[in-house]
Amino acid sequence: MHLINHHDYLRLSYRPDLRLLFMRWVRPVSSEEHREGYHVALALGREQACGCWLIDLRARGLASVEDFAWVLRAFRERLAEAVPAPRRIAYLVTPYQAEVMNERLRQLEPEVPEATRLGAAVQAFTEELPAQHWLQAGR
Repeated sequence: MHLINHHDYLRLSYRPDLRLLFMRWVRPVSSEEHREGYHVALALGREQACGCWLIDLRARGLASVEDFAWVLRAFRERLAEAVPAPRRIAYLVTPYQAEVMNERLRQLEPEVPEATRLGAAVQAFTEELPAQHWLQAGR
């Protein structure tokens, strides 16, 4: 396992046996930390040629609508440029967070260009094993 502890708010790891990148937020973050964390994770994803990510938000909570929109648009475009397909992002969230995230996805995804949406699938999960199965099924 390739492990990176980034600051005090993010734990990154890559599991070569699963070919998955794990991004575990450990506390609430500012918008700046949010974007910095994604950029650091992208560097690891590029290094490992890994486009399947499990992002654990349970300890951190959801990003603001603006920061989530940034992930869905700008970051997803960068991900598509940086790592080979398949590209999937599985968010691990609490049941309440899943409701909110799914509502945000319904609202924001239609505004995202189709090419960007097709560049990386995004889905919320409340359990880790189904998230991992979904990520691995995309291969």
